[in-house]
Amino acid sequence: MSRRTTGPAVEAVGLTRSFGETRALDGIDLQIPTGTVYGLLGPNGAGKTTTVRVLATLLRPDGGQARVFGHDVVTEADAVRARVSLTGQYASVDEDLTGAENLVLLGRLLGLGRSAARERAEGLLAAFGLTEAAARQVKKYSGGMRRRIDIAASILSTPDLLFLDEPTTGLDPRSRNQVWEIIRAVVAHGTTVLLTTQYLDEADQLAGRIAVVDHGRVIAEGTPGELKSSVGSGTVHVRLRDPARRDEAERVLRSALGVPVQLEPDPVAMTARVGGAGSDLDAGAQAALALGNLARAGIVVDDFALGQPSLDEVFLALTDHPAVEAGERDEQMEKAR
Repeated sequence: MSRRTTGPAVEAVGLTRSFGETRALDGIDLQIPTGTVYGLLGPNGAGKTTTVRVLATLLRPDGGQARVFGHDVVTEADAVRARVSLTGQYASVDEDLTGAENLVLLGRLLGLGRSAARERAEGLLAAFGLTEAAARQVKKYSGGMRRRIDIAASILSTPDLLFLDEPTTGLDPRSRNQVWEIIRAVVAHGTTVLLTTQYLDEADQLAGRIAVVDHGRVIAEGTPGELKSSVGSGTVHVRLRDPARRDEAERVLRSALGVPVQLEPDPVAMTARVGGAGSDLDAGAQAALALGNLARAGIVVDDFALGQPSLDEVFLALTDHPAVEAGERDEQMEKAR
């Protein structure tokens, strides 16, 4: 199979999809470059999984149009399926079979002979660090091992486009890092990856460009750096010694920075975004000004730090709600399905 090297891997315009009265996609537009990791970033219920299912030909859109390597996902679904592979949020392999048996079975279903399927399975198990677990039933694998066997199964046929739907949700940091290395290796061999995630740090680590999705729409798109700078180039974190002076400190910070100050649940903690496009000072200068004003007001600060915006801060700026919301919307869509 020849790998397409020019033009976008995915082009989508105005995609819509509803489940009952719940509108999961409300006019999604995407253009995904070939040979890159492209991130779909958003909270649960934002429409990420529905977008992937439409692009992978598992769902028909109600409206709009999408093409994968030039093939329409509705009228040329077979041609799209020949170029893509999908790893969903949950294990797609047979838990009663061993890791090796799963990969050999899938290889045979893809048309490989017995020896070729066994050779391919052994190579993938070694590459994914699963050789010692090859003869163990998948139901006895850890969460990280399950995700690795899932991804291994997805690239048995070396797809041109790999959909990874929240591949590290629920994994410990070590397993997440292992999956990240696997994704980098897959892309290095020429596969385009569409990655959905709730985690800004994951998108930041892997994706060249990111579309931020909320309530079925793309609300921002760009490189990780562009998205961060759009809501401020940094975040000031302040911890006071005296919680009784928090209101006064909030007023001092708001006056010095010219931005809203978020009071944290901890009665001595507050944060504020700095270095936005409308500021005359960079983030460091703004932070220094704020610290100086607090000192002149006689407010004792136990800890003061300047860091990058977090996922919640980006989403709060873009959507007026934290990234962890939308669970109720998830439940509605699951019932509608």
